[in-house]
Amino acid sequence: MIQQSARGRTGARMLASIAALLALAALVSAQSPGARLAAASATQTGGNGRLYIGTYAGDIQIFDEASEKLVERIALKTGIPRSLVPSADRSRFYVLDSTLEKIEIVDVATRQTIDTFTLSEGNRRTRITSFQPDPLNRFLIILSRSATKLRDRWDIGPSTLQVFDLAARRVTKTIAWPQGDERENANLRLSPDGKLLYFFGEDVLILDTEDFGEVETWPLSRPFESGLGRITFGPVHDFYDPPGIFTGLFTMQDPVQNRRMMGIGRVDLAGKRVDFQPLGPAQPVSFAQSPDRKRGYGLFSEIGRYEFWTFDLERNTLVSRQEFQGRPRMGLRVSSNGRLLYVYVAGATIDVYEATTYKHLRTIQMNADQTTEMFVVPAAAPVRPTAR
Repeated sequence: MIQQSARGRTGARMLASIAALLALAALVSAQSPGARLAAASATQTGGNGRLYIGTYAGDIQIFDEASEKLVERIALKTGIPRSLVPSADRSRFYVLDSTLEKIEIVDVATRQTIDTFTLSEGNRRTRITSFQPDPLNRFLIILSRSATKLRDRWDIGPSTLQVFDLAARRVTKTIAWPQGDERENANLRLSPDGKLLYFFGEDVLILDTEDFGEVETWPLSRPFESGLGRITFGPVHDFYDPPGIFTGLFTMQDPVQNRRMMGIGRVDLAGKRVDFQPLGPAQPVSFAQSPDRKRGYGLFSEIGRYEFWTFDLERNTLVSRQEFQGRPRMGLRVSSNGRLLYVYVAGATIDVYEATTYKHLRTIQMNADQTTEMFVVPAAAPVRPTAR
């Protein structure tokens, strides 16, 4: 009787163990395939970099790519930011405020404000249209327009190009418009050593930054190859390009077919060269480059129709395009490891997509609406060299 009782208890324990294993198997089965797919999606991260973006909270918010969580914020003294411009060595951000009157300089490492300044004074309001930092952080080239309040009206001044000395904290020179051609907007670039200013127009006028006299003209208005039309610069993303190089989607007017062609373009300022590889008819597509510069991605955007585009930048080809559920205003950035795409702008969310399949993985929730461009900075990114 004792032996039979022991055997009965052993059998009961074995049956209980088998039942537990069957229940666990059923639970795992119930979670597939949807739950397992969701878990796999959650494990795909963009790398170990940081996302920097300005918001209506009056700060620059910093998100960790691995966790996709807000980890730090830089409170701005000038209020809501309108644009962020990184320095050439990536050590600081130059921040233009929402009134377009104040610029704040922020140190990335310490998260502290270095300086703030404005060109407005008294009854004169000066609004900054755009600016270009010197690669050595000595001065800014600023395009602005002033309005002076009189007793009965506002007197609107001309568009002005000026040099703002960052150490002296004042305008030290007004630059005469090249060829007397005043503009509302200007596409400006500085050479990596800060000695030359490139003024893009019909042609590229090259100015010496000592006295801002013209030293050379780069005749872009002439076709760079027989039978081709003039190249027009389009959306550019040069955050990962070497100094003096920028890559983007450019357009060309085909003189034979009388149509606009789109292609991958690269500009070498020092070599005064433009490389243009046609892709097909021009389309409204944005451009973002991967950190390794091997892939480019674009967003095609028309009302009711949105597409992802992928470009092979080594072979200069369009790899794929696919329609997706987008939003009316979108910006695009590539993760630091090149595996994910971030769609942002117009709201307090960043949508995360897989770069190879365009599959929507998840949405990063922010605590304030975005106001500026977003920058993806890889972990331990080396400081970009600047000539001295």
